[in-house]
Amino acid sequence: QVQLVESGGGLVQAGGSLRLSCAASGRAFTNYYMGWFRQAPGKEREFVAAINWSGVNIYYTDFVKGRFTISRDNANTVYLQMNSLKPEDTAVYYCNAGGRSTTSRSLMNYWGQGTQVTVSS
Repeated sequence: QVQLVESGGGLVQAGGSLRLSCAASGRAFTNYYMGWFRQAPGKEREFVAAINWSGVNIYYTDFVKGRFTISRDNANTVYLQMNSLKPEDTAVYYCNAGGRSTTSRSLMNYWGQGTQVTVSS
């Protein structure tokens, strides 16, 4: 079983910055990647950014490129630095981790509880 703990959400004005953090804990799990998704009311959850276990492969959705930066300091902790925030960035941001069980070798996917980011105009 894997637990994801998120922090860093809040209320900021347009143009401001926030830094989100996510830590994964649990046994019998090989972390392949960690990343961030977001979901606004009435909309589907959408991809924001992801980083693989080594930090070599990094992906961003087009509408955050140049403003957001994803990073990790080990295989189980990931950060999202969000700069130049816009009102349309307002959403619940969810941490996501994917990998494989070291016992059954089956693929697994876990989600955090979500943290609210609100950008005022």
